[in-house]
Amino acid sequence: MADQPAAAGARTLPALLQAQARANPGRPFVVFDDLHGQITTCTYGEFDREVYRTAHLLERLGVRRGGKVILLLPNCPEFLALWFGAAMLGAVIVPVNTASSVSELEYLVTHSESRLIFTQADRLDLAHQVRSRCRRVDEVVVCGGGAPSALVDFGRLVAHCPATPPASPSPSPTDEAAILYTSGTTARPKGVLVTHANYLCAGETVARAVRLTPDDRQLCVLPLFHGNAQYYSTMSALVAGASVALMARFSASRYFDQAIAHRCTVASLFAAPIRMLLAQPRRPEHARNDLRAVIFAQSVTPAQLVEWEERFRAPLMQLWGMTETMGPPIINPFEGERRNMSMGLPAPGYTSRLVDESGRPVVRGEIGQIVVRGEPGLSLMKGYYRNPDATAETIRDGWLWSGDNARQDEDGYFHFVDRAKDMIKRSGENVAASEVEAVIREHPGVYDCAVIGVPDAMRDEAILAVVVPRDGEGEEPSAASLTEDELIGWCRERLADFRVPQFVRFRAELPRTSVGKIRKHILRAEIQSDTGGSMSGL
Repeated sequence: MADQPAAAGARTLPALLQAQARANPGRPFVVFDDLHGQITTCTYGEFDREVYRTAHLLERLGVRRGGKVILLLPNCPEFLALWFGAAMLGAVIVPVNTASSVSELEYLVTHSESRLIFTQADRLDLAHQVRSRCRRVDEVVVCGGGAPSALVDFGRLVAHCPATPPASPSPSPTDEAAILYTSGTTARPKGVLVTHANYLCAGETVARAVRLTPDDRQLCVLPLFHGNAQYYSTMSALVAGASVALMARFSASRYFDQAIAHRCTVASLFAAPIRMLLAQPRRPEHARNDLRAVIFAQSVTPAQLVEWEERFRAPLMQLWGMTETMGPPIINPFEGERRNMSMGLPAPGYTSRLVDESGRPVVRGEIGQIVVRGEPGLSLMKGYYRNPDATAETIRDGWLWSGDNARQDEDGYFHFVDRAKDMIKRSGENVAASEVEAVIREHPGVYDCAVIGVPDAMRDEAILAVVVPRDGEGEEPSAASLTEDELIGWCRERLADFRVPQFVRFRAELPRTSVGKIRKHILRAEIQSDTGGSMSGL
């Protein structure tokens, strides 16, 4: 196994923050843009003091070492203060999707054994409904103002707390700092245990991959409740002594204006927001940004890569990683040849290989599941919270089984194929949904698509393409100018017969997770419900 980042296994989140605050107290750490004209800048020294105050407030609210707190928060300064304030006490944050339903949030609160919910005024009703169902929850705390005076107000209370270190014992690098629930493809997400050392390892891996320096500024538009914004954007900036321009949310129409206004040099995206940005009206001034590296995950087409470079001049670097792997184990090189239709090469600190179902390495060029060698609690997750069976199934003899299939080309670059459980079985042939999706997305009338397998009495499974059409760049998609026959014919010209979809359905949009992954289990459930399990219903 390659050497792990040097500092990651020996330091904690508060220790790292304190070191940066002592070295550069006046250097900006976070620039928060609420997208309504209010921009707040917080230096390393100011943020360090705010974290002290937050830690004292958490203590007053009864949070102790190992205690869990729910963060039902969008991107905001309070999220960051609570993250590091809890870490200072050895407590654990549980960030959750702000779009969660009552039942989803109830499960996360109950499973994580959380006692506090931090939220904003517009989600108070949701938080109170969940509190009424979960006896363990002691309090709902409102961040950002706008709440009735009778409620517990974070800003008012934290302002009266001392900006001095709390008396609680310092955490250790192996202590848990967060439980990040995977959005997943099943009804019950799994809670990924993230240690202090995990966070530092993730930050150092990304900072090293993009050559981050104190002069850099990360543009963070993805939600903080997901690992990407925490691992890749915030932690990489912190370990390098750089800064983060934190946007309240992703806005395709303002993305490059924000990048230019805040002088951002590095960013992180997914394929879905990349497509949204390419669908915006062309503005030549957007090419005059300072972005020198935009790391991204998930597939884009060759045409989209060319268009991105032509319009924005912001170099892309595709990578591959999971909530469970902390940093990205596979990434395109910063220096050297980037093959952005691939996920790249193994990153320092990780060993990645492709194996068959028995764990044997596959021959170069063949499809295999990505497995990653690392150290649990450092370069890999510590485990799944309260789920030893899932932990044992995922981490076997020091290797994390990702569930993602890929192939390596002759030069060792990894090319994503599909989720291992997303292969379609048709008449004895294995069909990778991603290969069919790539062909469909090349059609000029297609904005996006998802390909799934559906039951077929004769051939095991039939191939169904769910397509979001478009009439033209930047316009609302519609099915008016695109037909099922046209798309099937398009595929038939480009794919072997057994890979051609038998059915096409049109939708205005695809159901996605908070980071843009298509929720195919929802599509399958809809098809099952609409057809009663028989494709004749289509």
